[in-house]
This record gives sequence, structure tokens and C-alpha cells, in this order.
Amino acid sequence: MAAVSEFTAGVPDLIKQYVVYFYRHIRERNIREIFSMYEVSFATLSERFYKNTTWPPVEYIAELVDHDHVFCLLYKEMYFRHLYATVQPTLEQRCDSWDNYCALFNVILSSNINMQLPNGWLWDMVDEFVYQFQSWAQFRGKAAARGGDDLAALKQCERVWSVLSVLNYLRFLADKSGVAAELSAPGGMERFYETEGYEAGSNVLRMVGYFALVGLLRVHTLVGDYGGALEALAPIHPFQRAHLFTPKIAGCNIALYYYSGFCYLQLRRYMDAARAFNSVLTYIARVKQYHQRSAQYDQILKKNEQMHALVAITLALCPAAQRQLDENVFNTLRDKYGEKMGKMVRGSEATYEELFSYACPKFVTCAPPNLDAPSNTNQEAYRLQLRCFLGLVHEQRHLPMLKELLQLYTAVSLRKLASLMDLDEATVRGQLMLLKATGYCKTWAGEGGADAGTVQAATDLEFFIDLDQASGQETVVVAEAKPVRRQGEFLARHIAKFEEIVRDLSLPAPEPGTPVKPLPAARPVPSY
Repeated sequence: MAAVSEFTAGVPDLIKQYVVYFYRHIRERNIREIFSMYEVSFATLSERFYKNTTWPPVEYIAELVDHDHVFCLLYKEMYFRHLYATVQPTLEQRCDSWDNYCALFNVILSSNINMQLPNGWLWDMVDEFVYQFQSWAQFRGKAAARGGDDLAALKQCERVWSVLSVLNYLRFLADKSGVAAELSAPGGMERFYETEGYEAGSNVLRMVGYFALVGLLRVHTLVGDYGGALEALAPIHPFQRAHLFTPKIAGCNIALYYYSGFCYLQLRRYMDAARAFNSVLTYIARVKQYHQRSAQYDQILKKNEQMHALVAITLALCPAAQRQLDENVFNTLRDKYGEKMGKMVRGSEATYEELFSYACPKFVTCAPPNLDAPSNTNQEAYRLQLRCFLGLVHEQRHLPMLKELLQLYTAVSLRKLASLMDLDEATVRGQLMLLKATGYCKTWAGEGGADAGTVQAATDLEFFIDLDQASGQETVVVAEAKPVRRQGEFLARHIAKFEEIVRDLSLPAPEPGTPVKPLPAARPVPSY
């Protein structure tokens, strides 16, 4: 005990007070004070005392909190998160963080925790858990740069941060919480949204289980299992935004739509990809001003730019997906990537590669490296996904020209079309079949989870191949599809504008002598 007291004596008084009050508020379930101390005070004290170093180890403060096991696990979770953000963690620290997460999740899974914690903190736990797994994969992938002692130590850590262990913990948390059954029940999503997890008893398991579904989406995406990612997310309906809990926590909401949108893009579900990215881009435009002082502000802006790049790729591969974008999102996209979208439409694989490399997640490999013959494997997973993506782009390289030519005709012989494209007839016939196939994609139809959907048209061009009886030649008959008018959004915008005008007219009249501001110039009403 004396040794511990000596450690505690070296801790600044403000840190001691912070730990004592933090522990007290957690025991008293004072959610407002817990949130303030977690979200504001921890960042303030970190900036003042531990800007470039770590917080005191848990042994230094355990005496102040009666060696409470659960609080010490929570403190260590914050300790390691700050460590990862400020210094380069060592192999031993990465293993210690893994052990702490295992202990913390085991407590959540196996005992009845009687505490209330802020939902933002619970999301940060899951988010940091996945981030540290990703960081471990990158660290382990640089085996060629490790010395003999490090390689020997790595061989003893085969199960530390393994893909299977990470997926198992997230799946156990989601299953144990029962959140999938709760959300799937009639009215379950509405009740979950209204209660925000704060019900009688503890919100910890319930909300960690909910966030674990988003964590599963992210991990499956990182390893390239896009179908499994959407299947894991199935209990959460990303397009039923009115009853989603994730918008209440910016980081969770952005992760949900970024990773689900990327999965839709890789699975060639372009309409759903555009819809997902549109949802989160309009959300970021609405809320980013409230996060300017947040530590996550830079990350929010980066994800915003990455998703604009992914939308540009989506529209280049499927121009009809533009129907899923709001006017503001499309205008911003045109300003940012108008020139590069033009290059991609003309088949520039270099531009596709540039935007994909910038916007894609940091993929990880499932299999550990061969430590007996160490090599750097960090880029293997990325190169594999890039090859698959560019293979799709290369396969469709003739489609933009083919589509431009078909838009010029109502009927054109296959022979003439081949001569215009400088290709043989068999190749053009194959490209026509490919264009027909890419004109339809699986799209969410309003029912089922994130992985559900039906095959729907995703093109503005319809055609078929017929045999001309007079010449005996195969002829491509073209019928341009009529664009679908979205009067609903048009009316909604004007209803909102009308309500704003009514509110302005309902304001009390100004006092006599008050200068009147000139009215703004009238904006032209768009024609539809």
C-alpha cells in the first residue's frame, strides 16, 4: 500500500480531484455530470497536463477509487485511447489495451452492471476498439522492419487483436444485448429512438450492443467482406432515418453511412450507395458547425471529402444514381469533382485509382504475416481491393462511348456501331450485353434490412437488339427512358419555405422608428 501511496503522491491535485469526482458521479449515476467530465474535463486536463504524454497508469489512481474494478477498467480504456492519440504505442501497450478491452467486455457480457454511462462514451469504446484492431494490423504488417526480439514477442501474440476475436466480441455484445430482436419487433425502432437507451437499470449493454452492429459493419468492410458487412448491419435500417438513433452521435452516424455506402458501391448497388452518401453528406452539412470545437472535427471534414469522392465514382459508373442526390449535394460535388468526373466518364482509370485510393477504408489482411520469413504486408489488402475495383472499371471502359453513340440514334446496325467504335462486332455485342446488365442493380425497396433489396432499373437508356428483315443485319433499337420526376422533394422544399414565410409574418410589428431592412432580391423559381 505504501508503494501505491507514493505513486499517488506524484499525481497533480487537479487530476486527483477529477478522478475522485468522476468515480463519485458514476456511482451516483449522474449522467449529466459524467458526460461533462468525460467530454469536456478530460480533454481540458489532457491539454494542460498530458498534451504529449500519457495519463497516470491505473496503479497511480486506484487507491483514490477504492480499487473499484469496473472503474479501473473504464479509466484504462480512456488511458489507452489518449495514449494512442498522443504517442506511438509499443507492442506491450497494444497487448495491455487488448487485455483491458477483453476484461471490460467480459464484465459487460457476464455481469449485471448497474450503471448509466453517456451514449457517446459507449460509442467511443466500440469505435476505439475497432480502430486499435486496425492499428494492430498495420503494426503487425511491418514485420520486415522489426528486430529479432520484436518478432519473437509478436509470435507470442497470435490471438491478440485477431480478426476472429474482434468479430466474436462484437457479435457476442450484439447478441447478448438483444438489440436485434428489439429493433425487429413492431415499433421497436421507434421505442429505441425515443428512450435513447436510458431506461430503468443500466444502458451499457443495450447501447454497446447497438453500436457493436456498426462495429461489425466496419470490421467486415475492412477485410473486404461487403456482403457480410451489410448482413451484420441488417437490424439497423440505414434508409429509415426517422427512427435511427445514430444521428444523435455524429461519429456513429458518419461511420454507419460511410461504410455501408462503400459496401453498396463495391457490390454494384449504385442507387443505394448514392442514397447512403447523400444522407450523410446532408447530415454533415447541417451539423458540422456544432462540432468545430470537437476533437473529431478534422475527422468529420476528412470523411466529408472522402464521401464526395466516392459519390463522384458512383455517378461516373452509374449516372442515373444522380436521382438519389439532393440539389445542394450535387452542386457541391460538381464544384469539387466536376473535372475528374468528366475524366472518369471518358474512361480514365488513373482518375478512378486516384479517388479510390483517397477515399477507401484502410483495409487489413485476415491472415497474420509469416514471421519466420518477415515481409511488409501492409499494402496487400489494399492492392487486392484496388485490383478488383480497377478490373470492374476496365471491363466497362467502352461503355461511355457506346452509350454516347446510342443516344444519337433510334436504330443503328451492329456493324455500323462496331465501325464507329473501331471494334469487332462480337466485342460490341458483348459490350451491349454488359451495358444492359449494368442498367439494373439491386436496390433497397423500402422493406427489410440493409442487405435487402430487389433488382431495379438504374439507367436512362433502354435498347434491344433486333434482326432487320430487309438487310438481314442485327440492329440496335434505342428508346430513351423517361426520367422520373421527384415532385415530392420539390413540394417539400416549397412547403418548408412557405412555413418559414408564415413564421416571419407572424412576428410582432417593429417599433415606430425602427429602420427596415431592404428585402433580398427574389430568386428565380426552378422549372420542372
